[in-house]
Amino acid sequence: MQRIDLTGTLSFSRLVYGMWRLADDANTSPEHVRNKMSACLDQGITTMDQADIYGGYAAEQVLGDALRGTALRNQIEIVTKCDIVAPVGRYAEAPVKYYDTSRAHIMASVEHSLTLMGIDHIDLLLIHRPDPLMDHIETGAALDEVVASGKVRAVGVSNFKPHDWDLLQSAMTQKLVTNQIEISVLEHSALTNGDIAFHQRIATPLMAWSPLAGGALFADDHKAVHTALQQIADAQSVDVSAVAVAWLLAHPAQILPVMGTNSIERIKALSQATDVTLSRAAWYEIYTAALGREVA
Repeated sequence: MQRIDLTGTLSFSRLVYGMWRLADDANTSPEHVRNKMSACLDQGITTMDQADIYGGYAAEQVLGDALRGTALRNQIEIVTKCDIVAPVGRYAEAPVKYYDTSRAHIMASVEHSLTLMGIDHIDLLLIHRPDPLMDHIETGAALDEVVASGKVRAVGVSNFKPHDWDLLQSAMTQKLVTNQIEISVLEHSALTNGDIAFHQRIATPLMAWSPLAGGALFADDHKAVHTALQQIADAQSVDVSAVAVAWLLAHPAQILPVMGTNSIERIKALSQATDVTLSRAAWYEIYTAALGREVA
């Protein structure tokens, strides 16, 4: 499994296992979760993607229960996110869903995450959503502080536009190391709206959430896309989803797809994407199907 360097001392597996549905599985036992992680590790997938809000603020606890009493923590990198306050779980009394990028909230979120997962540091902390009320000086200082404390190794953002990134980075001494955004064969606007180009120019790897478009790739209203993917999958004897992920891996911007599934069998097949070969013409065949027209 290829690895991507985010800093001089932190690298991620090219494929990331997304845990946003971890607490939604019918079986959340520590043994079952450990089996999922073992299936990842067997393929060289070592990076686990979390967020405080996942599972109604319960997914980090599910992961922590699986890690306790094992050596798994030393074999993985843990990503988690903060700043979304939703009226559920520990924020059940919140009057409305909102974002909080204040220092107090970031510090409290880090402590919650460390405690729930039973770990002494987070490998990567992301600000989950752009906050219209963000005081970039306060937020930037808080992110610098959690890294300086040793509780977080590196920081980044999620769903930020280039102007949001520049604003926050301008108030920091630490470098933001990644931006996790939605990218897939169907959600390909980042290819042309400047989002990917911005990060490619500053040599910052991107993480891609929902790389299979939440399963919409396989819906009846996207038959042309599915057909294009299936033809390549049949020719190379891989699952059609592997081709969709390979389409992202082929881009030179160093995109790390975040793959989320609770099926151990599907987890075992995730690395198929790294074996798919796409010519430039084949890449454009998929893109053309997604556009619904020829490129101009």
